Amino acid sequence: MSAFLSSWPWENLGNFKYVLYGPLVAEVVHSWMNSENYESYKPSWCLHILILCALRGLIHTLWNSYCNMLFLTRDRRLTQQGVDFKQIDNEWHWDNFILLQALIASAVCYMFPCFDKLPLFNTKGLIALMLLHVTISEPLYYWIHRRLHGNYIFTNYHSLHHSSPVPQPVTAGHATFLEQLLLSAIIGIPLLGSFLMGVGSISLIYGYVLVFDFLRCWIHSNLDLAPRTLFHFLPFLRFLLATPLYHSLHHAEMGTNFCLFMPIFDAVWKTLNDKSWQLTAHSGKHGRVPDFVFLAHVVDVTSSLHAQFVLRSFASLPYTPRLFLLPMWIPTFLVMLCMWAWSKAFLHSFYILRGRLHQTWVVPRFGFQYFLPFAAEGINNKIEEAILRADRLGVKVISLAALNKNEGLNGGGTLFVNKHPELKVRVVHGNTLTAAVILNEIPKDVKEVFLTGATSKLGRAIALYLCRKRIRVLMLTLSSERFQKIQKEAPVDCQNYLVQVTKYQAAQNCKTWIVGKWITPREQSWAPAGTHFHQFVVPPILAFRKNCTYGDLAAMRLPEDVEGLGSCEYTMDRGVVHACHAGGVVHLLEGWKHHEVGAIDVDRIDLVWEAALKHGLRPVSDH
Repeated sequence: MSAFLSSWPWENLGNFKYVLYGPLVAEVVHSWMNSENYESYKPSWCLHILILCALRGLIHTLWNSYCNMLFLTRDRRLTQQGVDFKQIDNEWHWDNFILLQALIASAVCYMFPCFDKLPLFNTKGLIALMLLHVTISEPLYYWIHRRLHGNYIFTNYHSLHHSSPVPQPVTAGHATFLEQLLLSAIIGIPLLGSFLMGVGSISLIYGYVLVFDFLRCWIHSNLDLAPRTLFHFLPFLRFLLATPLYHSLHHAEMGTNFCLFMPIFDAVWKTLNDKSWQLTAHSGKHGRVPDFVFLAHVVDVTSSLHAQFVLRSFASLPYTPRLFLLPMWIPTFLVMLCMWAWSKAFLHSFYILRGRLHQTWVVPRFGFQYFLPFAAEGINNKIEEAILRADRLGVKVISLAALNKNEGLNGGGTLFVNKHPELKVRVVHGNTLTAAVILNEIPKDVKEVFLTGATSKLGRAIALYLCRKRIRVLMLTLSSERFQKIQKEAPVDCQNYLVQVTKYQAAQNCKTWIVGKWITPREQSWAPAGTHFHQFVVPPILAFRKNCTYGDLAAMRLPEDVEGLGSCEYTMDRGVVHACHAGGVVHLLEGWKHHEVGAIDVDRIDLVWEAALKHGLRPVSDH
């Protein structure tokens, strides 16, 4: 049973907690409808509370977005650990404190209706508020914070805040009900004091609350953002403004640095960490060179929003279209147009596996652009730029995502390897493991399969592998020349297991379909009832047939000891990555020195599969 006032009253409501804003919304609508016209309408305190809540949420969201823009902040990170799914889930309702303070503000305004008559601005109010904050709120927070670190109180009321291993702006709001009640009192004292002195104003409320939140997000940002030049010329400012570096020491050594925003109180009561000024004076890059990079790409406009720096909670779940994405479509499309004009690969996310840093870089090109003939050169230039950058940094392996290794675009990566034979970074398309995943999904007793996309890089490897196992492969292709070329690669005694077909009707008695080229519902209708569709086509085919089953895209589950993973890879579940991504991981862990580009080496399929299992990667179906 939780301690008294440690849990939130609306904890069981989940996301339905936002219904508690309903009375405020109803009052605003009621007053609007009862006003004679637009000119006669005067904003009520309910409207001000709702606007303030929206702005507070926006400040935390924008700060969180900035902190997760790893392409801008990678070299400024203080804690190198990534934000994992556990922390994201724990902080899911970080905005509880905004709702709490909205309810408290509503009660205060209801009891003192004179708040409706406040002036817009009052200079005296600003002076009074600053004095009250410095003389009451700051020392009061300091002493309350120290008491929260007592054994019993810390365990029951404050440990929740410290349970987040990586400070984030939203971590500032992640606390127990009692702790946020106390913080609400600390915020309220200067405001109420100003009003009781008759010098309050509307701008004072907005300004104080929003600046308070901004500074809380600042010190929880986990970024080296100390204004060193300012501290150098005005050293006394170090005692008036806490920095993220300063606050991070409190999370690392919890017996020090208890202040709210002003370190002078830690100095006065001798709880100032000895390293505080050393860290403030520290300069240099905190970033770490990755061992492995997965070079991804955007699929479509809405899926581009499935990134940690846009909405962390949304990115932590498998991508699926949501209604709230619709209003964001137009601004996202405009950003896409800007990317066409100027762009380069950016860092999206990272995780650590076996002590090696794995990062995802993204080429800001949308899926449909890869099929525009005039865009091919520009896309290849961006991929080449990313590969050369990885080479300069000292990255060991860079793996190319689906369309970034398109055969028609760059020959599965051979273009870059041939153009830059001196590359130290190993370029990997990962398709060997993709083929292995698909092949190991096929039941052992299958005697015949139907294969579309049969002459593609993956289709060729799958066909050659299966025919060696004495499995008949119906290869759908109109090109006899390409079919015969693949057939000649098979052992002489296995060539008769490869059969060219030109129509879907040829597979009307085959219950194992391997789909490497997008097929319409009409084409699927030729499959007999009970067919299973294995697939390696992007985007996945529509699950049209109710009497058939559909496999997911080839993927593997990362080992359990992966650290810092906090985003899902497109539609994949948590901890699951596309097989080509996993193929690059295996390439790194095995320490292989060759490039894996161009045609798939069929003889290496089983070797790569066994290596993946050896390193703890598992088929999704095994989970």
